[in-house]
Amino acid sequence: MKTILQKISSLVLSVVLIGSFLPVRAFAGFEISGTCQVQTDAGGVWAVKTLDYDYDHNTYLSLRDTAMALRDTDKAFSLEITKNSVSLNLGNVYAPVGEENAPWGEEELPEVSLRRNECKVNGEKVFYFTVIMKLPSGSYDCFMMAADLAMILDVNITAPAAGSLQIRTQEPFYISPASLEQAGYFYGVNSVLVGDATTGELYYQFQSDKSYPIASTSKLMTCLLALDAVGTGQIALEGQVVISDAVQALADSDDGVIPLKAGEQITVQELLRGALLPSSNECALCLAEAIAGSEEVFVQRMNQKALELGLSQAVFFNSHGLPSYTEDPVPAKRQNRMSAEDMFRLVSYLLKVYPQVTDITSMEEATLESLDLEVRNTNPLLYNLPEVTGLKTGTTNKAGACLVTSLAADDGNGKHDLVVIVLGTEDSVERGRVSGLLAKYALHTFYTGGERQNAGGADRVPPSENLPIHAEAAVDWVLRTALKR
Repeated sequence: MKTILQKISSLVLSVVLIGSFLPVRAFAGFEISGTCQVQTDAGGVWAVKTLDYDYDHNTYLSLRDTAMALRDTDKAFSLEITKNSVSLNLGNVYAPVGEENAPWGEEELPEVSLRRNECKVNGEKVFYFTVIMKLPSGSYDCFMMAADLAMILDVNITAPAAGSLQIRTQEPFYISPASLEQAGYFYGVNSVLVGDATTGELYYQFQSDKSYPIASTSKLMTCLLALDAVGTGQIALEGQVVISDAVQALADSDDGVIPLKAGEQITVQELLRGALLPSSNECALCLAEAIAGSEEVFVQRMNQKALELGLSQAVFFNSHGLPSYTEDPVPAKRQNRMSAEDMFRLVSYLLKVYPQVTDITSMEEATLESLDLEVRNTNPLLYNLPEVTGLKTGTTNKAGACLVTSLAADDGNGKHDLVVIVLGTEDSVERGRVSGLLAKYALHTFYTGGERQNAGGADRVPPSENLPIHAEAAVDWVLRTALKR
């Protein structure tokens, strides 16, 4: 079994690192168009148009051309593509529009852009970064990353030679993070960690013991202290909080997300939703002031909590994760920092003591009734994987794009929270793609008992021994532990 998985993972590696095949160039531009030869296990060979977006080998495949290539296989799918959306139905026969598998024309490539477009797979709404362009006939085509398409179809796509791809419809999608690391896939990422928060077992880690800026994933600590305050009765979820001048000033700044006005009131529940879903910095600050009286005192509590939980690499300067400046004549620019291992400990504790946090973080959208405002969750995987229950995104120039993902898993012996931590990708596109690949790996490893691929680290992060001290959290913890057993 191990040999088979290694063979499959090495094959799938070639599609994840799609630069291992070289498209045949038609002409160059900001988006580089080309073609590759796609072979299926049904025996056909098809010319599939490609776009290299921004960089060589950052390759997206034509869905219409690929649909024709898979038309006579058990991975056939139909397509409906408009200017802004794609509908893909697995198992249906593709209806050609007449321009499939033809070479690029001599005309200039039209204005196209990479966007996070709405897609429907068998009627379920998902979101992927794709390029949609209009064909000369007036129909539309969509270009998608091979790795994303492989996950949707659950197939293995390999690159046996330059300018060619092979789609193996009988082999399921699977990746090997260790092989990806060896090939340099994670060299553009600060750190990565995949594990089971319920048991503390680590599946894979890359530079997980090094401290990096964590941006708005800092709000998970803010949320933890807020839930502590709710548990002790200091504040109530439906309790009203008066918005301060400092909160309004942050809301009015370039980093503002939600228009909070000084003197108005908002509930603690809405502040939690605002901080966790659209990543509102002003909601995090408002929570800090409501709990500790000032952000300065709240930050002291954040750092004290980090010590209690054994987060040896964690340091906080504010409640939200934005850059923080000192008051010196030459101000120092500081950011909240933490290692991926520390983040795993924090998230494991949060999910064990307050499992109800995922009631918020699993929401795609919510209404803040005090403001009559709808907010949406910034977690891209929540829309694409049904197992995702949270947790938090974060982005600053220094931290890069970060994502902490939680997934619900149940092997029949109890429910588990799987966690994928990705810190410091180049942009939100890569953040979602790296996290999605590792989420698939986490689920596969959990359900199949696949090989753990730790890279020179401990295979388990022991949970914090600091059990919750107040009654409500203690009861939650006892009941959750009993249910797992």
